[in-house]
Amino acid sequence: MLTTPPLSLYVHVPWCVRKCPYCDFNSHEGRGALPFDAYVDALLADLDHDLPLAWGRTVHTVFFGGGTPSLMPAECIDRFLQGASSRLRFAPGCEITLETNPGTAEHGRFEGYRAAGVNRLSFGIQSFDDGCLQRLGRIHDSGEAEAAVKLAQDAGFDNLNLDLMYALPGQSLAMAEHDLERAFALQPAHVSHYQLTLEPNTVFAARPPQGIPDDDASWDMQEHCQAMLSDAGYAQYEVSAYAQPGRQCAHNLNYWRFGDYLGIGAGAHGKLTLGAEQTILRRWKHKRPADFMAKAGTAAAIGADERIAPARRPFEYMLNTLRLVDGFDLAAFEARTGLPRAHIAPQLDEAVARGWLTVDGDRVHPTDAGRRFTNDVVSLFLDA
Repeated sequence: MLTTPPLSLYVHVPWCVRKCPYCDFNSHEGRGALPFDAYVDALLADLDHDLPLAWGRTVHTVFFGGGTPSLMPAECIDRFLQGASSRLRFAPGCEITLETNPGTAEHGRFEGYRAAGVNRLSFGIQSFDDGCLQRLGRIHDSGEAEAAVKLAQDAGFDNLNLDLMYALPGQSLAMAEHDLERAFALQPAHVSHYQLTLEPNTVFAARPPQGIPDDDASWDMQEHCQAMLSDAGYAQYEVSAYAQPGRQCAHNLNYWRFGDYLGIGAGAHGKLTLGAEQTILRRWKHKRPADFMAKAGTAAAIGADERIAPARRPFEYMLNTLRLVDGFDLAAFEARTGLPRAHIAPQLDEAVARGWLTVDGDRVHPTDAGRRFTNDVVSLFLDA
């Protein structure tokens, strides 16, 4: 039987200064003055329309993603949060994260975000090497990245994530290690460290850049950087996430544990467990900002609704939870999918036999090999 998991709120801000050539997110280059006030109105209308799916539930985390949410003035973030918290119960100490681009940081803006209720910032740094940043199409340089983080710290933020990428065009192992050294000097609470991938429908996919490290070099970077992160006190808890003790990202943990989330805004995706119907609903919104804003608050803003069939739930569950170093509990699998553990017993046995998973009582852990070949492990559960 399905039981209702924790609920998060995801808010998509679709504009950015310039579209990066590796980015496959729903982001659109802003031209001229952006309609942020009207967009907040649309966000609240969108939330009102989705509220019946979450009546009486408590929001444990909020995440402003994009695009570049730090383009949005603090007063707009404040107005949305006030409106959202008047419609939904926010848990005490609710984690509220805002993604920010160092190239859009301004003096005084971080103070405004903090006053609005934002208590966690995620910086899209990607690299501290100016050459790598230029090849990635980023609008900031390393000096601006460091200055932006320090501005946030001066504004009172101590829960900061730095996004870093490795296996970049023209990057050596020493350069990847130097990026981490620069990050450690800033003492963030959390580091996201992930490999550059050439995603479909991006500029880099159509025109791959020169000088991307090969698989062996990329693996060396991963291994050396993981050791550096561990030595610096950042424990790996997910494929690409490392945190100081107690500083894991609660919002992303809810995703990876197959929790629920309302997705609000242009192109936002949501996932909700509907207990009365014993079903799981995925809903996403139209991507184009103008189209979304014109339809927000009505069913026309919905791109599609999909109910996850029981046969697909094991795959979707594993797609998320097997990213976690600690794996998952079989009892949690039953509660989040509504299926008995016996349903996946053959797949678990095969994964154990291949050395990809271990089962210790109720707990399922990915092995080192399982973490390296996550896609192969997850594929065992497709249409289980």
